[in-house]
Amino acid sequence: MHSSPPADAPVVREPLHAPVAHLLRGGVVEGVHHGSVVVLGADGEVLFQLGDIEAAFYPRSALKPVQAVAMVRAGLPLDGELLSLAAASHSGEERHLAGARRILELAGLTEDDLRNVPDLPFGPAVRDAWVREGRPPSRLAQNCSGKHAAMLHTARLDGWSLDDYLDPAHPLQQAIAETVVDLTGQRIARVTVDGCGAPLFAVSLHGLARAAARITTAPPGTPEARVADAMREHAEMASGAGRDVAALMRAVPGLLAKDGFEGVEVAALPDGRAIAVKIADGAARARVPVATAALARACVDPALLTEFAGEPLLGGGAPVGRVRPVRALDPLPLPAGA
Repeated sequence: MHSSPPADAPVVREPLHAPVAHLLRGGVVEGVHHGSVVVLGADGEVLFQLGDIEAAFYPRSALKPVQAVAMVRAGLPLDGELLSLAAASHSGEERHLAGARRILELAGLTEDDLRNVPDLPFGPAVRDAWVREGRPPSRLAQNCSGKHAAMLHTARLDGWSLDDYLDPAHPLQQAIAETVVDLTGQRIARVTVDGCGAPLFAVSLHGLARAAARITTAPPGTPEARVADAMREHAEMASGAGRDVAALMRAVPGLLAKDGFEGVEVAALPDGRAIAVKIADGAARARVPVATAALARACVDPALLTEFAGEPLLGGGAPVGRVRPVRALDPLPLPAGA
């Protein structure tokens, strides 16, 4: 863990978001997405910021890599696909369900031990097939089941109680909170309940980016490196087929990326460059192009990012516009001779 004392918790306030993307139709700004963006350099310094990167906010599932690190620190022995699933917001594909079952089996547990909220699969195609087949919502299909299975596995290994593993006072959740503080470098502002039922910790957007950078720059074999390696090597287990974060990790060598509900995305490179994005209205249509623009601001080759510029806006079935990041997010010009 990092030895320097954590900074104070971020202030709980109405975030001072700024315009981060325009919805363009026929060359006219039809709508504006507000939000906040931070870009960190390899040295951890803020290279770029827009909006409010220091207010308290909930990272939602973008915090899952940190939660996974905490579980590995606490003894979780998973690697590869199963560790990637432990940090996943999965689509509910059969491989995801089978992986969650396997994690539970390794702990001598079953789906009945899960305490996440029953739900239909997150992936639209998978969900549609599930409904056609008349299958009801289940805890295993819910997109956080890999994380919950890993939480139970960790609790079982450490001899902690299982029925109350989601209680913020439970030793498992206390260990996760300590890791959040350690990796973000700041105390937690608030604790609430995420959509799946697990405790959710409020940090700052700056702190979230810092945590991602610390995960990707950790020495080989550490819990941080194990989580980063698993997610990068098995990107579809951390998300699903056709998901933008998986495609982004495949497109940019060494990139670790994780999305979260309500328009959150965090990504980091092995040298410590990192970005974090929060779209105020939670729109995924703005999250993807804004995160892509932030990566270009972090000096990721724009040629690697072209497929993530955002889906076209249609009029009469033909492209008439798109969501475009604001000009402040345009890539910096390359130095002469570069």
